Parts: sequence; structure tokens; C-alpha cells
Amino acid sequence: MLCLYADSPDRSSYLRTRLSIPAGPCYSAGMSWEQEYQVLTDALRDAGAEALRLAANGFQIYTKPDDSPVTSADHAVNELLMDRLLGRFPDDGWLSEETPDTAARLEKSRVWVIDPIDGTKAFIRREPEFCISVALLEGAQPVLAAIFNPSTNELYSAARGQGLHLNGAAVPRRESVTDQVPTIALSPWELQVGRFKSVAPHITSRPTRSIAWALALAAGGIIHGVMTLEPENEWDVAAGALLLEEAGGSTRDGSGSPLRFNRPVPRYQGIIATAAGFPGHLTAQLFDM
Repeated sequence: MLCLYADSPDRSSYLRTRLSIPAGPCYSAGMSWEQEYQVLTDALRDAGAEALRLAANGFQIYTKPDDSPVTSADHAVNELLMDRLLGRFPDDGWLSEETPDTAARLEKSRVWVIDPIDGTKAFIRREPEFCISVALLEGAQPVLAAIFNPSTNELYSAARGQGLHLNGAAVPRRESVTDQVPTIALSPWELQVGRFKSVAPHITSRPTRSIAWALALAAGGIIHGVMTLEPENEWDVAAGALLLEEAGGSTRDGSGSPLRFNRPVPRYQGIIATAAGFPGHLTAQLFDM
């Protein structure tokens, strides 16, 4: 697989042909959360640069109590984002995969929800499918979101009511996917055990190691949906859910219920996300599994 870390020749060649980055956000001048947007996107690009630096120079790998891996890069990105976001907005709450959770956030009207590196296994294996995912909640819903893949230099962002943007440029909404076989992102493990045999004949499966990046790709129209019946956390999906909503799609839990955020136990049993124009009959089949 092509490695796009740091300043490798492959990466340099790749980025020369990627989307350019505007000098500033392309949202309307009257956008709410404009200050937050600028602070967030600046912090994300710096965090992405730090992740790539560590990927090139070396990092430590640890094992969490649940046997999942975490790296010194996860911790470094988390600390950078906390310093930049809470340093600028100190009254906000904080929910991050790499910060011990407390009940204090439940009393906050605004909460930042962070996955410092979603797709840690991809990061460790030097696969360009990891990302940094951040959402700002007001009440129980995200109002600002950004997902940055530093390996490919793609930053998807959205503010509620302002549509989806990629590297600052508006992304047109997809109208329909009924004229093609939908591509759905699935976890390699769930594919291996045959969990989705009933829908397999009707879709093209795309293995993914990062649900946040898969949601961003669905919002951007690269794929058509994301599905897992495994438990997922709020930090895995908060940003991607808003990106997809602003692109005309939807994200629900495994039972088909709408997502609510900043709950005492920030966890869902499964996620089913579909892009705009996803075939209705297939959507119903996904929720019947």
C-alpha cells in the first residue's frame, strides 16, 4: 500500500496534485462559530503535522486495558488539541478518547469531542487511513465538526446549516446512488466473520480501519455508507455525523435511533450511516439485520 507519511517522495508527488488550501474559510461572513472554526482548523493542521513528524521519527506503542493499541502520537495530538481548544475556550467541556472522562462535561452547554487519532492501527502500519476527528457540541448535538487526514492533506469540515466543505471549498450534495451498486465501509473483522452476508450481494464492501474517516468519505461522496454492529464511542462518530448530515445523509445507532451526544455513557451499540440518495429499500435491509 502507498505510504504517504511526512516528506516521502510518494507523499510530495501526491500532494502536488491534491486540492489547494484556501487562505481562509469559505463559509459565509455571518457564520456562527467562525472563531471556533478558525481555531479548530489551525489546531488540526498543526496536530496533523505533529502526527506525521512522529510517524517519520518514531513513536511508542502501548496497550490499553481493553487490549487496543495506543501510541505516543495519540497522546501528543490529544495534548496539542486540548491546549489550543480549551486554552481559547476555557469554559467548554471535554470528551476525548485519550483523556480520563469525568461527569464535569455533563454540566457544560458546550463540549469538544475528540478522537486524537482514529485508526491507530492504520497509523502504526503506516496506512494513510488514520485521521484526527473533532466536534463541538451544543447541548446534545454537534454544531461544528472537522476531520483531517494528514497523510492525504484532506480536511473535511462543517458548521450546522452551512453545508460540507473540503479544504475550505464547498462540496456539492450527491443526488442519488440508485444507478450504481453502493459501496459501504465495513470493519475487516466483521467482513471476515461474515456478519453482513445478507446484504453482501447488493453492495461493494470497503474495509476500513477508521470509522471517522469512513464517515468523512461518505459525506464527501467517495463511498455511500458505513456500517458496524460493534460498539462505538461518541468520539468515533460525533464529527462524522455532522459532516454527513450537512451533506444530506444520516447517521443512526444500530437500532435505527437518532444519535444524541454528551450522554453519561458515551457509547452506541453499532452505527449505520448512509449518504444522500442511498437506496431506501437497502437502508431498510441494513436496519433489519
